[in-house]
Amino acid sequence: MTQRPITDWLPLSKDEIEKRGWDSLDVILVSGDSYIDHPSFGTAVIGRIIESLGLKIAIISQPNWQDDLRDFKKFGEPKLFFGVTAGCMDSMVNHYTAGKRKRSNDAYTAGGMSSFRPDYASVVYCNILKSLYPQVPIVLGGIEASLRRVTHYDYWSDSVKPSILIDSKADLLVYGMGEQPLKEIIRLLKKGVPFSQLKNIQQTAFVVDKNENVPGKKDWKNVELHSHENCLKDKKKYASNFKIVEVESNKINANRIIQEVNDKLLFINPPFSTMTEKEIDASFDLPYTRLPHPRYKKRGTIPAYEMIKFSVNTHRGCFGGCSFCTISAHQGKFIASRSERSILKEVEELTQHPEFKGYLSDIGGPSANMYKMKGKIQEICDKCSSPSCIHPVICTNLDTSHDAMTLLYQKIARFPKIKKAFIGSGIRYDLLVEEFNKNNQDGNQDRYLEQVIVHHTSGRLKVAPEHTADNTLKVMRKPSFKYFHLFKEKYQKINAKNKLNQPLIPYFISSHPGCNEEDMANLAAETKDLGFQLEQVQDFTPTPMTVAEVIYYSGYHPYTLQKIETTKTLDEKNAQKKYFFWYKKENKEWIKNRLTKLNKNELIKKLLSICNVIICTFI
Repeated sequence: MTQRPITDWLPLSKDEIEKRGWDSLDVILVSGDSYIDHPSFGTAVIGRIIESLGLKIAIISQPNWQDDLRDFKKFGEPKLFFGVTAGCMDSMVNHYTAGKRKRSNDAYTAGGMSSFRPDYASVVYCNILKSLYPQVPIVLGGIEASLRRVTHYDYWSDSVKPSILIDSKADLLVYGMGEQPLKEIIRLLKKGVPFSQLKNIQQTAFVVDKNENVPGKKDWKNVELHSHENCLKDKKKYASNFKIVEVESNKINANRIIQEVNDKLLFINPPFSTMTEKEIDASFDLPYTRLPHPRYKKRGTIPAYEMIKFSVNTHRGCFGGCSFCTISAHQGKFIASRSERSILKEVEELTQHPEFKGYLSDIGGPSANMYKMKGKIQEICDKCSSPSCIHPVICTNLDTSHDAMTLLYQKIARFPKIKKAFIGSGIRYDLLVEEFNKNNQDGNQDRYLEQVIVHHTSGRLKVAPEHTADNTLKVMRKPSFKYFHLFKEKYQKINAKNKLNQPLIPYFISSHPGCNEEDMANLAAETKDLGFQLEQVQDFTPTPMTVAEVIYYSGYHPYTLQKIETTKTLDEKNAQKKYFFWYKKENKEWIKNRLTKLNKNELIKKLLSICNVIICTFI
């Protein structure tokens, strides 16, 4: 491989800055991840945008927060601001399992090594910077900051925390995908607007003294949340706050949110409109090397990079609105799709990579089959505040045609150097079942599914029904399991038609709010009846800014304020998981005794009898 000049990457050291002929910096980014110059990683995207705006930018990647802080000092002060992110994941999700055990690896660190970032990394980094450079503004972004922008329950400390702006002391928080607010911040700073006056930028949040007047834009209306202090005292108020935040996050014409926090006021400005095709193309078309920085060569590969090295992201956003998921809270429910031109250009670049062997690992997004989907009549979407476009039913205004994806896949498959392009992202199977998705009458979903099955699977297809019990699925905002049965039938027919034998692999979650032990026993029995022997289950983790997290902490559904049963103790969670592994010898006696106590003899017969099953391994 021809060695690229170090100046092809954004600088990580003073030596790299000097090679560019710079003696000062406009912006310094501090990140909890190893620096990978690729559009799938937020630090690279933000850094390249800042560079494209003519500013001098450098990155402090995974600084040591436990020594004399030399990493934080090496570049000195930036002229405009520090940008801070914990990385591509919330640092606590990154560090701990659902059972609160410390993870031994980190996918976003060279060599996969853990302990290269602190717990609550955003807060730690910001506090260090404020102690060293109190006069320099800090812009806080990334998923950790985005999902903790308002009063939230923190599972790992089992406490309710205020907006991360309070603990971090950051001057401004950018939530969601940061390109649009960042460009506006820089535009105003270039005009000479003082940082302290940046109070009307969409998709930003900040705190001020309680008596300070902060006029918004003329068309903004205010909506007030229960104060942080009242949330500490009253779990119902905490739950009702979430409904307001989620509704406003999903509106095109949203209100400004205000919350009282001690002697401060938190302001959360409305979000920007969904990125246009031209805007999202601009982000993906920046001059990325698509490689990790050379400094990591001796430390080993970065697992997250290896996973996406030969993948293509087609869109952002997800309109599923699942109760346990943070994607729509961070990326939005409206889909921002790249142009076919931009995607095919990236595919062409990938085929020129010296390590490319002819296989694309993924073409997709948060949900693979939402590319180009949007409302048929925009005016209807303009008035909508629903958190999901497909729950409890699919909106009649949603254009769910899969033809654009099918054609895109076919064009990618025709590249001479491509042997196979896989769809590794999750597929919303409910969009492919005509009994559930009544918007498609021309068979486009069948054409899409056959294209995927025949040309884009690695021998099996993974989908996520998540549960079998309707009461739990309702809390999850997922469709009835009967639609999975219908999808499985369709999937098997297409396989048979094409003389293929590719297993269908379902994903499930245990211990989700609304799920009790009997529900899990029924899930195990029903999946066994379908011929599945599940080898892994995802244990529910309450992450900030999700319906499920609110229910887990408060016990109330934020939309109805009705009580919802929730499993919390480690013993209860482990009990639910054991039903998944009914086929293990060490669990059989336990299951028999447990179900006997529950007076569920019919489930004992179903679970402990012998039958033919498909072993389902999750990767």
